[in-house]
Amino acid sequence: MKPRELIDEFLSFRNIAVFGVSAKGKGFGVAVYNQLKKAGYNVIGINKNGSVIGNEKLFKSMDESPIKVDAVITVIPPQETEKIVDDLIRNSISYIWMQQGSESKAAIDHCEKNGINVIAGECIMMFAEPVKSIHSFHRWINKLVGKYPN
Repeated sequence: MKPRELIDEFLSFRNIAVFGVSAKGKGFGVAVYNQLKKAGYNVIGINKNGSVIGNEKLFKSMDESPIKVDAVITVIPPQETEKIVDDLIRNSISYIWMQQGSESKAAIDHCEKNGINVIAGECIMMFAEPVKSIHSFHRWINKLVGKYPN
C-alpha cells in the first residue's frame, strides 16, 4: 500500500487511542488528542498513570478502554512504543501511527512481523482534517519540496 493510501486508511477509523496524553493538559499528545476530538473522532487518552484531562478520564492502558480501539497513535518515547506493540497484537489492532520521535526500528520491525500497518516519520497533525495553524504551513512546505506523500 502506498504511504498516502495507508494514511487515508488510518484516518478512516473512528475509534483511536492516543498514547502520551499528559494529565497536565500540555504537550503534543494533548494537542493530537484535542485535534482528533474536534475532528469528530472517538478518542481515548492513554497515560501510564491514568488521571483526567478536563472532565475526561485518561486510561492507564488500552485494556481499560470503554470502546473497541481501531487504531493507535503514539506520542511517547521509543522504548515505550516498543512495549505497547504486544498490546496491539493482543487487542487485534492492525494500525499504528508512530508520531515523529516515538518510533524505533525495533517497534517498527515487531509491528511488521505481526501484520500491523505502521505509519512513521509523518505528523498526524498535517493529515487529520481540518489542518490548522503551523501544521497547514508545514504541509504546504512539504508539498512544495515534494516530501508530502501522494
